[in-house]
Parts: sequence; C-alpha cells; structure tokens
Amino acid sequence: MKPDIHPDYRLVVFQDTSAGTSFLTRSTIETTETVVWEDGNDYPLAKVGISSASHPFFTGQMTIVDTAGRVERFERRYGQRKRSARPS
Repeated sequence: MKPDIHPDYRLVVFQDTSAGTSFLTRSTIETTETVVWEDGNDYPLAKVGISSASHPFFTGQMTIVDTAGRVERFERRYGQRKRSARPS
C-alpha cells in the first residue's frame, strides 16, 4: 500500500441522538468532537440520527423522523395518511 493516501482507521464512538444510545466501533469518519468512553479513554464522537437502536426494521416500531416538515408537506399534498394498527 502507498503511504499517506489512506484515511486513519481508528476507534470512534457513534451516538444515536434519537435513541440516546452510543456504541464504540472502528471507522474512518472525520469528527471534531470527542467523548470519554466507559473505559476512561477519549475517542472521537460521531452523532447519527438513526442507528440499529432506533431504526424501525430493528426495533419493530413505526416512528416518523420528520426533518424540515416533510411529513406535513406530504399530507398537505396527498391528504392524511392512513395509520393502520400493527399487531404486537
């Protein structure tokens, strides 16, 4: 491999802002924030809106993540969406 052309592959803490959970994994993402993890070490922090802790596929719950009023614009254009009762 050529030196100095690959990004730094290091441990990074990802924080799910909607579920309030965090997990430590390896990544090449560039971050400006850092956080002290459970082991006492300081790691780069990447904040994400959705992870496996909050995604409907993994949780089995329907949640709407509304960014900039997309749901309201859709409902104004096409009417109210039908909400079906999901069996538990």
